Amino acid sequence: MDQEILDKIVATTVAEGTLAERMGIKILSASAAQVVGTMPVDGNTQPYGLLHGGASCVLAETIGSLGAVLHAGLDRVVVGIEISATHHMGARDGEVTGVATLAHGGRTLASYEIVITDAADRRVCTSRLTCLIRDQVPGEPGNGRDHQGKRRVIS
Repeated sequence: MDQEILDKIVATTVAEGTLAERMGIKILSASAAQVVGTMPVDGNTQPYGLLHGGASCVLAETIGSLGAVLHAGLDRVVVGIEISATHHMGARDGEVTGVATLAHGGRTLASYEIVITDAADRRVCTSRLTCLIRDQVPGEPGNGRDHQGKRRVIS
C-alpha cells in the first residue's frame, strides 16, 4: 500500500472528534499483519484510579479495526462484530501499548489478538476482535468516509 494512503487511513482513525482522539490514542505503526498503538492512562481511569476496562477495549478495537481495514482494502467496508477482553492487572499511570496481531484474515472475517501492556511491559489486558468484511454498497461510503461524506480523505 502506498505510504501516503496509509498515512491518510491512520490520520482518519485518530482524527479530531473521534473516540480514539478523545482517548489520546496514537498509532505508532500499522500494517494488515500488525498494528501498534498507545494510550495514556491519565484521563481514562475508573473511580479507583485504575485504567478503565472499557478504555482498554477502545484501544483494542481501534487498532484491531485499523488492521482489518488494511487487510480488507479500501474498496471493502469493515465493522467490528465481536470483542472480548480479559483484564489481567490494573495500570495506574503512564501509557499503555497495544499490539494487534492478525489471527485470521479471510475474505469475510478478520480476527485480531490484541495484547495491551504497561510501561514495564507487564500484560494488562488480552483482547480478541472479530471484524466483518463486506463489499461496499454502490453509492455508500467505504472505509474512511462518514455517511455525510465529510471525511472523504481516503479515495
